[in-house]
Amino acid sequence: MGWTQTARFEKAHKPKPAPAVRRRDDRWARLALAGISLLVFLGLWELVIRLGNYPAFILPSPSQVLTRAMTLIQDGTLWRHTRATLMEVLVGLALGLIVASVLGYVLAKSRLAERLLSPYIVASQAIPVVALAPLLVIWFGPGMTTKILVAALIVFFPVLINVMVGVRSVEPDLRDLMRSLEATRWQTFIKLEVPAALPVLLGGVKIGATLSVIGAVVGEFLGTSEGLGYLINEGRGLYDTPKMFVGLFGLVTLALILYSTASWLERRALRWREAGSA
Repeated sequence: MGWTQTARFEKAHKPKPAPAVRRRDDRWARLALAGISLLVFLGLWELVIRLGNYPAFILPSPSQVLTRAMTLIQDGTLWRHTRATLMEVLVGLALGLIVASVLGYVLAKSRLAERLLSPYIVASQAIPVVALAPLLVIWFGPGMTTKILVAALIVFFPVLINVMVGVRSVEPDLRDLMRSLEATRWQTFIKLEVPAALPVLLGGVKIGATLSVIGAVVGEFLGTSEGLGYLINEGRGLYDTPKMFVGLFGLVTLALILYSTASWLERRALRWREAGSA
């Protein structure tokens, strides 16, 4: 009986792992789960090919895609196209975020501006980017400018809406408190509106990070000599399906990296926000 009580006491008073240790363990568990999922996916892919006996130009095996990727890496082709798409995505994402954040703040603060500009903004979003992109090629040519603009356009609307929602989510009592403290507009913006809009704004950044990849590829499909979209299009024309898969996996990897980076920035920024409000 004494041993049982001692064991219960030790279990109840056993020190819990520190939060940092738990986060590290959770991170390793997620990585292990992702690795297992990838292995299962590749195994099922290989099994489908062996059972269906598909030729490489219809559905290549993982080993054929890997061999093609190694060839493209060794001759520098994959890096050249990835670098071009990454540049278009980053510049387009930054441009879309800046314009959407500024305009979203103006619309959130001014009902008159919202009534004047909202119909045009909604109308611009009613036109698919795929339909608008050929016009941009005619106006700006098939260079990087068009691809950056397409990426920025596809990022613009979700970020704009998120900024408006975030700024308007500030409680009126908090605004009254800032007025009673005789805070300037800049102080109200920095101390109140930015922290209030930050969560939804960063949610828009996460969405925009993946959408910007789509926008850049749409632009690359319309006429260019660089980018992962061009690599996929080139593979399609040559019936080089392994090359197409290499381009597709490159886009997926790029989108995952951007999304993970945006998620990391979101965690850091929200931690700063919580520390500042404490």
